[in-house]
Amino acid sequence: MSPLQEQLTALAGVFQAAALVNKLAHTGQVSDAALSYMLQTLLVRNPASTIDVYGGDDLGLNEGYKLMQAILERNNDNLPRESLRYVVGMLSLEKQFARRDDLLEIAGKRLPQIEQQVELYGLSSDNIAASFGGLYQDTISTFKQRIQVHGDMRFLQQDATAAKVRALLFAGIRSARLWRQLGGRRWHLLTKRSSMLNELRARHL
Repeated sequence: MSPLQEQLTALAGVFQAAALVNKLAHTGQVSDAALSYMLQTLLVRNPASTIDVYGGDDLGLNEGYKLMQAILERNNDNLPRESLRYVVGMLSLEKQFARRDDLLEIAGKRLPQIEQQVELYGLSSDNIAASFGGLYQDTISTFKQRIQVHGDMRFLQQDATAAKVRALLFAGIRSARLWRQLGGRRWHLLTKRSSMLNELRARHL
């Protein structure tokens, strides 16, 4: 993969999380496969390559790629504004998280414990979503900035749905961290928009 392709893969992870959060908020449901695909990225340590973070392929990022393309194409008639707001929020919160060694230490201690729970319950179980969601509350939710998720309150008020939303936001922030480690910057969405769109159109959509 070229450096741009690696950056797009990581950024697609952020957009994928945003798309799934939006779907959960409005329907109360995402597939177990989609949820597991994103949550497993939180448990990957010392990956050999960018794609290894996503289990060896980017097939589970298709919605993220499509959402990214739609936003970069700036089609105002069909612009997914809520999902874009979630993306911007995750990119911003990742930068704050990266500066907090104390919170990174909490995550570093808790993630191996969650990994042990996964062996018992499986990645898509409500127990695991609750554990990731709890970690999100103890770290990311301590910042003044919060991501306000809008949707159907019948679903958002359910503990299981709220936990999945937080878990997915945490996974999106993990992808945002990877994107920044690969050299990605928010202003690239403006200055590299054309080359990003060309790559997306050629490779995925």
